[in-house]
Amino acid sequence: MNWTNPNEFFAMGGYATYVWGSVGVTVLVLYAECLFLLKRRKTALAHVKRDAALGAEDSK
Repeated sequence: MNWTNPNEFFAMGGYATYVWGSVGVTVLVLYAECLFLLKRRKTALAHVKRDAALGAEDSK
C-alpha cells in the first residue's frame, strides 16, 4: 500500500481497529509473559537458595 500521509497509515485502509487492536493485544501478552518469567525466575532462585541452605545444614 502507498500512504500519502500519516492519517492514512494509521487508518490502515479502514482496518485500523483490527490491526492496531491486534498489535495492542500482542504487546500486552508479550509484556505479561515477561512479568510471569521474572516471577518464575525469582521463585526458582528462592527454591535453589533454600535447597542449598538445607544441603549445607545436612552436611554438618
